[in-house]
Amino acid sequence: MSKIKQENSEIDTIDRKILDLLVENARISITEISTAVGLSKTPCALRLQRLISDGYIDGFRAILNPKKLGMDHVAFAEVKLSDTKEKALTAFNTAVRKIKEVEECHMIAGRFDYLLKIRTSDIRRYREVLGEKISSLPNVASTSTSVAMESVKESGR
Repeated sequence: MSKIKQENSEIDTIDRKILDLLVENARISITEISTAVGLSKTPCALRLQRLISDGYIDGFRAILNPKKLGMDHVAFAEVKLSDTKEKALTAFNTAVRKIKEVEECHMIAGRFDYLLKIRTSDIRRYREVLGEKISSLPNVASTSTSVAMESVKESGR
């Protein structure tokens, strides 16, 4: 059985299969998992608990339908900071986490410093979020926006 060494713990092919099953359907029962991986329920449940305690699984959540909720406008904002010293980065990181419309924030190595994925109801609301919240974040020098015309593949969908 092949094992993968990752951050002071090991996962094998059965662990990997458990993870793959959970990614596909986080509501899958332990009975279904154990059948799929060829273990009885107790050892399978113990493996699942280990995967959680070792940090391979951060949590479980519902994936909501943004269109049904009227939140299907997606924009990506490139953010350039005026200062990129550690203190400035920390201040930006802390503040951006508080903006509920920002679904993702990634520090980028390139012509800008951060890429933000922002979900709102429409372009008017996006403009408000950009002007009132994002542009007011610590050390923001400039932003540039690209609007998604269609989401072809999103994480968890």
